[in-house]
Amino acid sequence: MARLNFDTTAEIEIPKDPFQRIIGQEEAVEIAKMIPQQRRHLLLVGPPGTGKSMIAQAISSVIQKPKYEISVLDNPENPDKPIIEIRDESQIKRDKGMEKKIGVEVSAFDVPTFVAEKLGFRCRRCGALSSFTEAVCPQCGASKLQKSNLFDKYGIAPAMDINPMLDRMRVATTRRSPEGKEEIIIYERTLDGKILMLKQEEIKKMEKLNSKSKRKIIVPLKRSNFIQASGGTETELLGDIRHDPYGGHQSLGTASYQRVVPGAVHESHEGVLFIDELSTLGEIQRYILSAMQDKQFPITGRNPMSSGAAVRVECVPCDFIFVGACNINDIKRIVPPLRSRIRGDGYEVLMHSYMDDTVENEEKVAQFVAQEILKDGKIPHADNAAVSLVIEESRNIARRIDNAKGLTLRLRNLAGIIKMAGDMAVTEKKEMIEKKDVVKAIKDGRPIEEKIKERYGNWWSAEAADYGVSTDKGGAETA
Repeated sequence: MARLNFDTTAEIEIPKDPFQRIIGQEEAVEIAKMIPQQRRHLLLVGPPGTGKSMIAQAISSVIQKPKYEISVLDNPENPDKPIIEIRDESQIKRDKGMEKKIGVEVSAFDVPTFVAEKLGFRCRRCGALSSFTEAVCPQCGASKLQKSNLFDKYGIAPAMDINPMLDRMRVATTRRSPEGKEEIIIYERTLDGKILMLKQEEIKKMEKLNSKSKRKIIVPLKRSNFIQASGGTETELLGDIRHDPYGGHQSLGTASYQRVVPGAVHESHEGVLFIDELSTLGEIQRYILSAMQDKQFPITGRNPMSSGAAVRVECVPCDFIFVGACNINDIKRIVPPLRSRIRGDGYEVLMHSYMDDTVENEEKVAQFVAQEILKDGKIPHADNAAVSLVIEESRNIARRIDNAKGLTLRLRNLAGIIKMAGDMAVTEKKEMIEKKDVVKAIKDGRPIEEKIKERYGNWWSAEAADYGVSTDKGGAETA
């Protein structure tokens, strides 16, 4: 039995360093620590539950936070070829600052009468001022939206809407400057109900900002460093352009830049892209290779029958650290060029499935139990006897699956036992996970194949083949 010097797992100190929380994979951890600074790629090969995703998450936790935001801008000259813009935090603040600096705030008393009427502040009948959010004049009860004169009725008013999509938001007029020159003045109603007056020299700045206002942020500045993708579809991994039944019609449809959907390779820019079961991706692996090599990957419509098939966004950044994982039997299904790229600019690591049976390693298993309890957050701590039994089960799993004398590193098996035992303790309103909870969890948590054999005996061995059911020893626990 285990030799542990604590009463409960509450006494076990959990390391703050995420790499120290990875149990029994010293070689993989040593290599993984070099990856964030050197920005290398990594392929982890080993059975399920040995800590491959924990290594990828540990790498992502120590790399720098993203510095850039990626946006798609409308391209008026060619709407089907949206433009990519990359901004850092200072540029984002500068653009927002420019928006605030443009224009002088004026009151509804200081603007021409027809401007106040157009912007919804002045009643056309009685001339009383009120909030633009009030459609009916509180003074005389007339509708402020009604077109009450010939200029409005026939659209020949001396004012013009700069942008028809922003009706009653901007009004333009002309006036004489002190130098005697005619200049254009734009009055703009903001969303919070203010009126801004923009002079001639500010119009060009406004136009520049308006050209960038048609923007969709596809990779925000504040985002996770860790992106896990299954690669089940090309869309999830590589992005797509959403279909528009109106074909991007100017009035009815959605603009092309608004339909751009980034993929995992783009969302992981400056971070870590982790793909488990890498071998299941098949030929999609070649796209990952291209993204790794070029550090950019275009976003196009993936369905040839979709209206998005005509849209293409070039040069979308995807400079990520790639961490792939697969089982030993599946290594041959990874395309050779991708493996070559990883070996040429990174590492391949074989994970251990068990570790030596020593006092130090028993303490590591106990640390793992404490980590799982803390991570789950819904189960109580375990006492010494319960942890000792988990360690004993670790020996049994190593002997049963790997035919080895040691402690298993197939930690997902142990995690299931810990959580089941914790749930039983919670159900019985216990303050601690006890030994008998772990005993029951080990029994009830066995693979379904073992339970069928116990219940039906020889039928499972002799007759299961007639039903197309595997009778491999070890069942779901085999690698």
